[in-house]
Order: sequence, then C-alpha cells, then structure tokens
Amino acid sequence: MKKLILVRHAKSSWKYNLDDINRPLKNRGVNDAIRVSNVFKACNFNVDKVYSSPAKRAKQTCEIFSETVERLGGLVQVIDELYDFSGHNLLNFIKLMKDEYSDVMIFGHNHAMTAFANSFGSEYIDNVPTCGLVVFEFDIDSWIDLKPGKTVKIVLPKDLR
Repeated sequence: MKKLILVRHAKSSWKYNLDDINRPLKNRGVNDAIRVSNVFKACNFNVDKVYSSPAKRAKQTCEIFSETVERLGGLVQVIDELYDFSGHNLLNFIKLMKDEYSDVMIFGHNHAMTAFANSFGSEYIDNVPTCGLVVFEFDIDSWIDLKPGKTVKIVLPKDLR
C-alpha cells in the first residue's frame, strides 16, 4: 500500500516583476497554508519523504507545513522536475520514487495537481485550488506500478476560512 499527499502551492503574489519561479506567497497564501497545515497535522498521517518544486511559492508552502508539522522538516528535498504544470514530469517522478517511501508528500503546481487527481483518484475535482491538499491511497507495492487508487482526503482552504 502506498499513500501520496499532493499539495498545490498556496496563493502567490503578482505584485513584483519577477520570473515565475521566484514569485512569493501573498498574505492570503500564508494564512491558507497555516490553516491547511493545521488540518493536515490533526489527521496525523505518516510521511516518509517530502518533495517540493523549486518555485519559491511551493517551497514557502512546504516550509509552512514543515513548521506546523515538525516531523516533516528533515524529510524535504527540492526537485527541479516538479516545477511542472502539464503533469508529465509529476507522473514520471512519482513512478520513479523509491519504494522504501510508502507515504510521500509533494508540493507542486496546477494543472499537474488537478490532472493527477482526476486520473488517479476516485473523486473528481474540478480544480485543485491554491493550497488544496489531496490524499490518495494506492493498492501497490511499487510506485512504478501506479494505477488509479482511492481519494481519502481533500482539504480546500475555502472550507476553512
């Protein structure tokens, strides 16, 4: 059995003239990440490894989760391939993850998150919003054998405001 926790980065700011990869979170994004990470902490899910896109907004979202759920801090690795919007890199990355990690958390981007959720989850999600969190379980022993599984938890920031 494998578990995957996907988190779309929180709301980012367009205030500054920056390259897309360098856009930071806006205040609403910080607040949403705190709310969602507190709900995630209360669920007490096990996590073996955490991966994040190198985009500033994804790393900041991951940092907020790591501050809220202290045990995540030492598990984080930034992966360039997760700066992906189409979902192709995300899917390839997941299939090539080490099998020693049964419960993995990934911080990334849309359209990749929504496409994955609707291709491999059991519940249709129109759009994984910023700081949306979706947890999946897969009846597999190896990530390379990824097939549609069960959506076990969806946390949307709008439901927490």
